[in-house]
Amino acid sequence: MGRKAEVQRALLEKLMGPEAMGTANATLHFTDDKVCKNFLCGICPNDLFSNTKVDLGPCPRSHTAKLKDDYDAALSKGDRYAQFEDDYDAALSKGDRYAQFEVEHENSIRTFMADIDRKIAANKRRIDISPEETAKFTNLMRDIQDLEAAHDAATKEVERLGEAGEIEASLAELNKAEALKQEKSDRERDLQVLSDSAGASGHQKLRVCDVCGAYLSILDSDRRLADHFGGRMHLGYLKLREVIQGFDDRRARGEDPRTFLAQRGPGPLKGINGTSNGTSSGPAPPTGPGGQGVDDGYRRREEERDRDRRDRDRERDRGSDRDRERERRERRGGADYR
Repeated sequence: MGRKAEVQRALLEKLMGPEAMGTANATLHFTDDKVCKNFLCGICPNDLFSNTKVDLGPCPRSHTAKLKDDYDAALSKGDRYAQFEDDYDAALSKGDRYAQFEVEHENSIRTFMADIDRKIAANKRRIDISPEETAKFTNLMRDIQDLEAAHDAATKEVERLGEAGEIEASLAELNKAEALKQEKSDRERDLQVLSDSAGASGHQKLRVCDVCGAYLSILDSDRRLADHFGGRMHLGYLKLREVIQGFDDRRARGEDPRTFLAQRGPGPLKGINGTSNGTSSGPAPPTGPGGQGVDDGYRRREEERDRDRRDRDRERDRGSDRDRERERRERRGGADYR
């Protein structure tokens, strides 16, 4: 399958859902690793920047509207991070996972925007004047000011000597004033050359967009600037900055999902099948009478679901093998006929 076909298929899957394309298990749950947590929790940069200069390509994980609806429905059952099931351990485990989804989403968006912030800083450094060039500018400007003051003083002295009738002294002072004027012109020429080489007539006409990092010219028309600020790339980065502001506001309100995970104490975070994924989130589950874990029933149910999924996957694979064998026989039959 070519690259174009892959992109088209990914777009169709995104629009219709992978189940409709026959490429995903119809029983895929939103807690599965194949499902994009950015898509579930808010927004995925792969969607945001499609068909722009910073196109990231199709997201490798599933973007299915039904799974997002299921996730939203699960969150609306009760408390945001617990009480999703009657069984305490199931609620606790799912609560951990949902909180972890939001943490993963926030980390992903912040990491993505940290890259563009580094790009913005690099672009600004690229058009900035170096410290050495700044020192040269300062020295030349100071020399020009000193020469201008000396020229003004010499001109006044010429007038005073002329009024006093001291012609020779006046001519000598006039020559001095002309020399100062010429030296001032030379310094101004040096300043212009330095400005050109340092970018004052090129780079210094540019500025960097603080939202997306694009170069903008101070000579751009209002129409061109409006096109930039209304472009998908700029609006996409602006949207992500608003998302990050939302993270900060949520934390200020004391609704940070990390707080929930921290309250659970140290311990492995359960995955969809009850196994640890290596993320620290909670202590060992409570035990019932006789020391039996109250999560045993939940774990058994998950294991049964896993077996059912594997059985369906094997049956689907066998069906695909039969279809491929039938196609091969048909092709051989056609070749024999020819």
